[in-house]
Amino acid sequence: MGQKVNPQSIRIGIIRTWDSMWYSEKEFVNYLKEDFTIRKFLKKEYARAFIARIEIARFPQLVNVTVSCAKPGILIGRKGAEIEELNKKLEKLVPNKKINLSVKEIKVPELDASVAGQDIARQIERRISYKRAIRQSIRNSIKAGAKGIKIRISGRLNGAEIARTEEFKEGRIPLSTLSADIDYCMSQSYTEMGVIGIKVWICR
Repeated sequence: MGQKVNPQSIRIGIIRTWDSMWYSEKEFVNYLKEDFTIRKFLKKEYARAFIARIEIARFPQLVNVTVSCAKPGILIGRKGAEIEELNKKLEKLVPNKKINLSVKEIKVPELDASVAGQDIARQIERRISYKRAIRQSIRNSIKAGAKGIKIRISGRLNGAEIARTEEFKEGRIPLSTLSADIDYCMSQSYTEMGVIGIKVWICR
């Protein structure tokens, strides 16, 4: 079972918490749409910040948004000017609610699967060899203290006519051990030849 299910969702309540922390019977659909809109906007507009996680907590007239990223300076801006502007943009997406935005820096980005996946995707889009990008990512993660890392890449690799899947692994990834701290992410790289899918597992 551990081999098939999302490693993050199966560990909720054990070593991971929910990304959306609220409950509502009447407004569930509206709140879910708002959360989706906020996440989509932040990941699209601030892709250069390498956003790994967006946590949303709701109160009657307040929405707390906590963004974890590798480059917080892009979100904050000089003297906090950018974050004030971003707050105003988010308040337009969520009407009649006050937004409280906070930014957290990822101390060791090499141990975050989302950052690693986004970095590999960017390198492939810049026409860097996928093998070189993946090996560099594995080397950096192991050097930073990862117990194991696995990367699976699918698509028309190097512009090949037939799509294929390749997997690279180093160390141990105990997917069935629920107490193991395993980070996981899926990223896409958009190239002229089509979309390349990247999956990253990191055991910390």
